[in-house]
Parts: sequence; C-alpha cells; structure tokens
Amino acid sequence: MSETTERERVVQYEDIEQARKRLTDETVVKRTPVEQSTSLGEMVDAEVYLKMEHLQWTGSFKTRGAYNKIRQAVDDGAEEFVAASAGNHAQGVALAATNCGADSTIVMPKHAPQAKIDATRSYGATVELVGQDFQEAMAYAQEYAADGNGEFVHAYDDPHIVAGQGTLGIELYEDCQDVDTVVVPIGGGGLISGVATALDHLSPETRVVGVQAEGAATVHESLDKGIPVTLEEVDTIADGIATGGISELTLELIEAHVDEVVTVSDTAIANAVLLLLERAKQVVEGAAAAPVAAILSDQLDVSGETVMPVLGGGNLDMTMLRTVLIHALTERGQILRLRVKIDDMPGKMDEISGIIANHGANIHTVRHDRAVEDLTVGEAYLVFQIETSGIEHAAAIIDALEAEGYVVEDVNRR
Repeated sequence: MSETTERERVVQYEDIEQARKRLTDETVVKRTPVEQSTSLGEMVDAEVYLKMEHLQWTGSFKTRGAYNKIRQAVDDGAEEFVAASAGNHAQGVALAATNCGADSTIVMPKHAPQAKIDATRSYGATVELVGQDFQEAMAYAQEYAADGNGEFVHAYDDPHIVAGQGTLGIELYEDCQDVDTVVVPIGGGGLISGVATALDHLSPETRVVGVQAEGAATVHESLDKGIPVTLEEVDTIADGIATGGISELTLELIEAHVDEVVTVSDTAIANAVLLLLERAKQVVEGAAAAPVAAILSDQLDVSGETVMPVLGGGNLDMTMLRTVLIHALTERGQILRLRVKIDDMPGKMDEISGIIANHGANIHTVRHDRAVEDLTVGEAYLVFQIETSGIEHAAAIIDALEAEGYVVEDVNRR
C-alpha cells in the first residue's frame, strides 16, 4: 500500500474503531462468515476465502455505514433521513433509521429491481421512484432533503459512511490475518475506501484490489485526472456498482490506500454469478460477483496467494438472475442458437430435429423465418434454441448439420 499522507486523514483508523463500537447490535449488523472455496482455489492456483457479506442483514454491507451515520445523527437530535439508492444503500438506511426510531425516505430509480424496492419498504422506509438512473435519483433526493425533509445520507461521500464500511476491513483481517490480497467491488468507492483504510493500518503488506464493471468504470480516469469523473450513462448488469462515479473523498482514500484497480466485463460477471451458484452454492448479485470475476481474469494474478474476494451483496432480483444465467450459459455454449437455411418444404424441420436429437441435445424452441432479405423464393431459415452440455457438444451438433449439407450459423457467435 502507499504511504500514509496528511491528505487522506479525513477518515482514520480510529474512526473505524469507533464505528465498530457502535455496531454491537446483532439485529442490525452481524459478523458474516468466511468460507474457503477449494473449487475457485484450484482454478486460480491459490487459497481462496470468500467473505460472505451478502449474508448480512438487508443482504449487503451497506447497513454498516448507514447505521454508523444515523446512530450518531439521532444522538445529536435528527429524526428524519433521506437517501438515494439503487437498492442496497436504501435497505441499509431504512433498517438503521427504523432501528434508531427515526423516519426515512428513500429515492430509487424508476427501474430499480422490484425485490429491492419491496425490501426497502419492508424495513420501514417511504420509497419514491424518480429518474432513469442513480444520478437522477440522487439529484432529486438531495433537493428533497435541502427543502427540510430530513438529513441526507449519502451512499459513499460521507466520512461516517466510509468508517462504517471500514468495519468490514477489521472483520475480514480478524478472519484471515495472513491474507495476501483482498478484492473489493467499487461503485462509489465507500466500501473499498473503508476496507483499505482499515487494512493499511492492520496489515499494510496486504494488497487491496478494487474491481469495477467495464460499463461503469471511472476510477482509472479519475486517478489520472486527479478529480472524480462522472459518467453520463452506465451500462452493466451489476446494478450495485452502477453509480457512474466516485467522490473527492473516496478518490483520495483510493489513491492513498488501494494498490490496484481492474475492470471486468458483464460476461465475466455473469460467469462468476453462475460459478458461485454451482461451486460455492451462494446466490450473489452482479456487484458481489465482480471480485470473483477479477481473480478469474487475466488482469489479476493471485497464484500462490491467500486471496479473499468480498461478496458484498446478495440482493439479486429474479428477473436479473434469469438474464445473468442466460448470458452465462450462452457464453459457455450450453444455450446454443442456430440459424439453418433450408428448402422450405415438408419434413425439413423433422430431419434437422432428428440430427440434433441423435446428438443428445434438447430443443427448447424453433421458429421459421421466411421474410428475410437474403432468401430466395422457396427458401427459409429455421432458428433453433438448443440446450447442450457445452462448447464441444455445440460444435459437434453444428458439424453434424453441416455434414448433411446444411448452411448453419451460430447466432451467438456472429
């Protein structure tokens, strides 16, 4: 890690220690488990320990920072709170405020996952749906708070929030004191700022790596320019880290304490979600799977190390889960979409279906396409969606169809 400077002293390790003393109520924040994943370890030639923060109350780490902020504010006389969130911060603020006897209003983007909206309301908050993305929801919430409707609780641009998230850093160090690398997702940067600040004090030799989704990455450019960069639009399945920007506070702390930042694609994130389901039996959202995607990528070498990916959230909307699984299975070749040109006459579908069946594959759907520009009169396309065991199986089916004289296009790979 980088040497400590005066510049980043806005959040100190002592602040994180004080936050931990406040987080003693197990009904608000609990100590989450760590589990070794031998399957992931074999894949990356390392000892892999998963920090299971997705099993936290509200399903994410956000409750740590929210409670640290709100507890202090209520003790100082505050009674109402306002926040903007795509989901996880919303639930943290709602639970913390209710636990402290205060009211909360949460502004969420109109397209926030329904599961997160429902959960936020269940923790006692009033939810307003405003804007197409997090930035629009944020602007409205700040204006709403400025009009006297409550104290604004920022998702990451607040020293109390960062200090609360930093308690996770103390905890994971106690879980595994010989950890070589900790991998943390980055949205607005509050979690990694707190975790890295804690680890810089407790274990300065531990490498802290941040992970962003390619479609929401801002840290590299922010570090290069020395100021926070904000994206006008974000495009990622990992809605928990789709903030589109960090703050001056988190930029300073990242610059001071974080060793490396990498980006991962949505395909890599989807594959990591599926892998965690299959191998670790854990359901996590895209943002939480990003650290696993990073250690599996070529960007991050953890071979021979003890590495701990932080699984920060488990609030995965079922519609998004379906999208992620289809994306991952398609990438693996287990969902195959083929377009086969045929002479449009009786028996052709039956013949092609027989070839596919003879290779042990299952046809999910099939449709005729006749009104296509490159077809001549009497020709058609059959478009199949097929379940296979993987890329080799898919290739064998394509080879068999081509051996019978059919022109076959793998729709997924074009």
